[in-house]
Amino acid sequence: MSEPSPPGAKGYAPGYRIGQAADKSGVSAANIRYYEAQGLIAPAGRADNSYRLYSDADLHQLRFIRLCRAMDMSLDEVRTLLRLDLSRKADCESANQSLDAHLAHVRERMAELRALEADLLALRDCCDGSGPRCRIIEALHRRADTQALDEARVGSVVTRHV
Repeated sequence: MSEPSPPGAKGYAPGYRIGQAADKSGVSAANIRYYEAQGLIAPAGRADNSYRLYSDADLHQLRFIRLCRAMDMSLDEVRTLLRLDLSRKADCESANQSLDAHLAHVRERMAELRALEADLLALRDCCDGSGPRCRIIEALHRRADTQALDEARVGSVVTRHV
């Protein structure tokens, strides 16, 4: 892995190629391309050979995106935070609103996961493996049949986030 060449060196290119940017930011090259397509990042430029080039500021932005995604933020939430200015009081309020909305979403998902855990535990309690047939599989088949009937009556499917 080589650093960018110093100014004046033969073949000098001001920036990192995508593989170098991936290594330095912890974001895969495929994800960097995806984030570019989504408008979250734009490479600093292109080298003579048309390779994308990324600056240190781009690497910081990639690490920022990776951090937000690790907190399960959507691309829209990340985009909102990237647009905010560190020095504007109004942007601090916007950042708080964005995080509050994300917290609400996380809390909703946690409630759904608790319900899912209870459902799985109840399903697990259906069978201890001692019978001639698996009651877990039977219960899942019954639920699939019941769900098909409920959907036919209601005309829509209710799904969880998870």
